[in-house]
Amino acid sequence: MTPTSHREEAAGRVERVGVVGCGLMGSGIAELSALAGYDVRVAVSSQDSLAAGRSRILASLDRAVRAERIGAAERDAALGRISFTTDLIDLADRQLVIESIVEDKAAKVELFALLDKTLQDPEAIIASNTSSLSITAMASATSRPGQVLGMHLFSPAQLIPLVELISSLHTSESALARAEDFVTTGLGKQAIHAADRTGFVVNALLVPYLLAAMRMVESGFASAETIDRGITLGCSHPVGPLKLADLIGLDVLHSVADALYDEFKEALYAPPPLLTRMVEGGLLGKKAGRGFYRYG
Repeated sequence: MTPTSHREEAAGRVERVGVVGCGLMGSGIAELSALAGYDVRVAVSSQDSLAAGRSRILASLDRAVRAERIGAAERDAALGRISFTTDLIDLADRQLVIESIVEDKAAKVELFALLDKTLQDPEAIIASNTSSLSITAMASATSRPGQVLGMHLFSPAQLIPLVELISSLHTSESALARAEDFVTTGLGKQAIHAADRTGFVVNALLVPYLLAAMRMVESGFASAETIDRGITLGCSHPVGPLKLADLIGLDVLHSVADALYDEFKEALYAPPPLLTRMVEGGLLGKKAGRGFYRYG
């Protein structure tokens, strides 16, 4: 079979996508998939989460229309492809389900076990949008470990072109090929492959850099503004490390740093006390209105 015919076969097999969770990342993945023409069903934990998720997607699509990235007709068509549910059983017919819940290993493992029992198609892929946690642990909670993989999109999912695809010790070549086709041909993203180790490729490099910037603030050596200005002007980065940390979410970064330190026990991965106190105090970055910067 030629690579082209393999991609065409794979592309035809995924038409119905499920997304679990509709926070910042889950809503972005749902919107992106719907814009790409997929039938998308979003599962959330409550009616409040459902209403908030729907509003988040609509607001994002409206911004895309105002920015002239899409037309009003594309927005309306995408909204027509998205349905919502508070019951996982409504994902039973999905061919690909992308999990995007809280970055907690126990919660994800429990969810994967439930999805395994819910999905009717034995070839259905269960993917995690985790930025750091073990894909093998999630796969081991299912009866279909070969169909489980990591699909790490970056925030905002609608705009950032990269997706990390992570194979566990069990992931089958066919599942990986179908996932890559979905990401590249379907969503129009670029994929890189990563081993199943905490942080994968990008966060294993990025998080120590962000933590080093926090330690510099913590020590009083330089302010967040000085550090960010130095990096943007001196290194031509589009955004400095502290502003980037605020955009990612300081709670998310703390979780990733914890996971990295738990696995490798290297000091550069340990969350600095300043980060821990900010998370404890609810200063989670842009989404909370305050982190290293204040937001309107």
